[in-house]
Amino acid sequence: MDSDVLLVLVVATALAFDFTNGFHDTANVVATSISTRALRPRAAVAIAAILNFVGAFLSLEVAATVASGIVDADAVTLQVIFAGLVGAIVWNLVTWYAGLPSSSSHALIGGVVGAVLAASGPSAVLGEGLLGKVFVPALVAPVLAFAVAGIAIIVAYRVVGRQRPGPVTRGFRTGQIISGSLLALAHGTNDAQKTMGIITLALVAHGTLGADNPEVPFWVVVSAAAAIALGTYCGGWRIIRTMGSRIIKMDAAQGFTAQSSGAAVILAATHAGFPLSTTHVISGAVMGSGAAKRLSAVRWGVAGNIAVAWVLTIPAAGSTGAVVYAVSSVFGAGLVGPLLIGALLFAGLIALGLSRIRQTPPAPEPT
Repeated sequence: MDSDVLLVLVVATALAFDFTNGFHDTANVVATSISTRALRPRAAVAIAAILNFVGAFLSLEVAATVASGIVDADAVTLQVIFAGLVGAIVWNLVTWYAGLPSSSSHALIGGVVGAVLAASGPSAVLGEGLLGKVFVPALVAPVLAFAVAGIAIIVAYRVVGRQRPGPVTRGFRTGQIISGSLLALAHGTNDAQKTMGIITLALVAHGTLGADNPEVPFWVVVSAAAAIALGTYCGGWRIIRTMGSRIIKMDAAQGFTAQSSGAAVILAATHAGFPLSTTHVISGAVMGSGAAKRLSAVRWGVAGNIAVAWVLTIPAAGSTGAVVYAVSSVFGAGLVGPLLIGALLFAGLIALGLSRIRQTPPAPEPT
């Protein structure tokens, strides 16, 4: 009975993480469209939420990687998964509060790896999978997006350089609706699947699924897709402001090329089964579209703060996951520890939400 209740708690915590992933990463999808006034904020967020939901059904390659390619499934228990999820949620909330677009994907992976290390030691971490499917893409993807967006904006300016600014701007704003929709779809194909993979790991640890090539149940796909879509619709306005205006002052052409470049890189990574950081990708694309115009267009101080958050994400979430596991294990291997920590986390989320409602006015609609 305790095992069944703990499984329900872990699944609920995974969906809570998926929700924070949605509102934390909303900026990845909508900030460029909002900042260039291609779409009004609520319309942009609604479109992103719908397409995040749809995108979650298009592929399960990333879910398979998270479920079996990073840590030894035999070393994973429900208590370990719970601790890793709490580590990821805490880091998501810290960076959201600071308005920094860090990686929810790396927070999740870091939290789980940290909890596994605390529970079973380094031998339970699949170093080759972690290096090849997490660290290498983390380095390559933003650089690739930076380069692709930089080349794309140079080509775009060459093509429309002699045209009248008014029709060009309107054309790129229309294009942003399409490119932003593609980016939202790409985000759903990659990010929602991480939660699917974690829930699948939990079902394997519980004994509901076999350990050899477990298939992701359909209810897991639907629930993860719904959670990230709901989180996306709620929006993370603090990070939207950072992505939309604090890195560069963006025009419609830059917004279009950044979105298109980001979507292309994310879809390619999803096809290969890489649990990519969509935050890293779109941030790199935004910087590339600005730097190609002129280096001084990018606020490198803000970009530096974002880079620091990127570097800290995996160790910070991992350390938190390890501490949560250590505290939870004080109460034994059963339900008591996760239940107490879950209650504290829930109370903290309620308090934080109430304080933000009182302090933060809604984001203004552009005129």
